[in-house]
Amino acid sequence: MPESSLPARRRDRLRGLIVDVEPLRRDRDFRLLWIGQVVSGLGRQVTTIVLPYQLYVLTGTPLAIGALALVQVVPIMAFSLGGGVVADAVDRRRLLLLTQAGLAAASVALAGLALLPATPVLAIYAVAFVAAGLGAIDQPARSSAVPRLVPRERLPAAIALGQLNFQAAGVVGPAIGGLVLATLGIAACYVFDAITFAAAIGALLLIAPIPPAHGAVRPSLSAIAEGLRFARRRRAILATFAVDLNAMIFGMPTALFPILALDVFRVGPAGLGLLAAAPAAGAVIGALLTGWVGRVRRTGRAVLWASAGWGLAIVAFGLCTFSFPLALVFLAAAGAADVITAVLRSAIVQLITPDGLRGRVTSIHILVVTGGPRLGDVEASAVASLAGAQLSVVSGGLLCLVGLAAIVRSFPELAAFDMRKAAGLVGRPPEPVPVPGPTPAG
Repeated sequence: MPESSLPARRRDRLRGLIVDVEPLRRDRDFRLLWIGQVVSGLGRQVTTIVLPYQLYVLTGTPLAIGALALVQVVPIMAFSLGGGVVADAVDRRRLLLLTQAGLAAASVALAGLALLPATPVLAIYAVAFVAAGLGAIDQPARSSAVPRLVPRERLPAAIALGQLNFQAAGVVGPAIGGLVLATLGIAACYVFDAITFAAAIGALLLIAPIPPAHGAVRPSLSAIAEGLRFARRRRAILATFAVDLNAMIFGMPTALFPILALDVFRVGPAGLGLLAAAPAAGAVIGALLTGWVGRVRRTGRAVLWASAGWGLAIVAFGLCTFSFPLALVFLAAAGAADVITAVLRSAIVQLITPDGLRGRVTSIHILVVTGGPRLGDVEASAVASLAGAQLSVVSGGLLCLVGLAAIVRSFPELAAFDMRKAAGLVGRPPEPVPVPGPTPAG
């Protein structure tokens, strides 16, 4: 081989690692939706770190953060499945407009409460409950809309770009939140969140309607049950849910960040922002290097290895309370592992689920993805109240690894899963982008 071709081969290999941006270049509505989320995601991340911080400052107990997790997980569990069946039955664009407006109003309400001379803790929990319920409806509609905006062969790349969007907001958002919190106070953080929703709403107004699939079922308990039966019969999908629940319930230390920042590392609000941003920083790097995910065939094995990396990194983070910079490095490594599992798990769920069921199956996925961390917050807070924050982190990471071993034994279908074969992409020409039909009346 001529030596002159070696640099070109290296460039080609590098391009194969970097995240594929074709959906942003070629799919207008996906691009608009993605850009809107870039802005509004920053505000959401600010609220994510400020809300538990505010409760810990007001009450002085880790149990208040655990109570917040319970308040948020109840509407997630109650409304996610219903949100999925609604997303399958109505125009998903219209549904997203309603949920985004509601979430913006919730942020305005939190800002108003923060400005009161004596902030009522119960009122904060009430607003958090409403916002979690709206999010439980918003997320299935948003995730199930993506396969309608890009062709099937670009779907893994679109999912990876969505993760890059989310994780980049997770880096910049907490940094902004820590700065605003330290300089302008809690209320200003919520106001910032409310303002950023304008970008998401504006983007939704510009994209085409996303009507339900032909023959869509009406929202009902039987429709929800149909989605549950489909997920139960697809063992590979069921295994991805188990992997995420295991990692989030045992290995998610987010609820402990205020305690670790204030009482262990003693780095204050700015340090809290860095703790929250570190996993997302690693995830951004991981998402930027997802150009290879569309070429992976043994997707399940990649999910398992990345999940093991998450558990090991969390254990290392918990053991590094003597060094704040080193602890941030291990949190970043955990974030990189987590984003790989998220992209691959989402691709498995989206590619093998028909559009008529996608909202319902995605709602189960969202229930797991959003409910798992809340249950993890409860577990971490409870252990921390009994044995301290450090032991809570280390024991959680170890239990995550034990649980992963049990999943490997219980779900051999995941390790054997071939995504391209299961999706029918082997030897098949690319599909055209589905063209939405007219929006149904009402």
